[in-house]
Amino acid sequence: MTAEQMRRTLVRIAHEILEKDHGAGTLAIVGIHTRGAFLAQRLRGLVGEFAGREVPSGELDISFYRDDVASRGVLGAVPSTLNPVVKDTSLPFEIDGATVVLVDDVLFSGRTIRAAVDALFDYGRPVRIQLAVLIDRGHRELPIRPDFVGKNLPTALKERIEVRMTEADGVDEVVVVRPPRSTD
Repeated sequence: MTAEQMRRTLVRIAHEILEKDHGAGTLAIVGIHTRGAFLAQRLRGLVGEFAGREVPSGELDISFYRDDVASRGVLGAVPSTLNPVVKDTSLPFEIDGATVVLVDDVLFSGRTIRAAVDALFDYGRPVRIQLAVLIDRGHRELPIRPDFVGKNLPTALKERIEVRMTEADGVDEVVVVRPPRSTD
């Protein structure tokens, strides 16, 4: 995806979020660190612009909610780390009774989303949790399905999806990284 394709995709997702919200006024957008948090801020701005009202948002760190920290990287999809980088969780609004849209950049196994739901429940009981992802690459290990999808991008297990964002990387783009070919 190019920067323009990402922008158009986020505009579409923002409209879809509002269509499902029905003007209840209890909508909040929560991004999963790191790039999900950046995407959530962009969606918050778009949803607020289209709805004509401020939409609460927050950021969620799931480092200690993961069930696979020690085994990450086994399939080459995520760098292995036993010491996750912990970021701040900021949820400056009432979770109880809210419709929370969790936002992440790439949906893969579903483990990140499971961890995010667990973390969210430690802060309150939302009336509904919806999931928005920029990229759904398949290969689910858990029965998790997004409510809002930017793009379905089937991949091989050894491929990686890199979402690059201006806030962290200086550029907006989505690329598929394939493993180097063996020269055997």
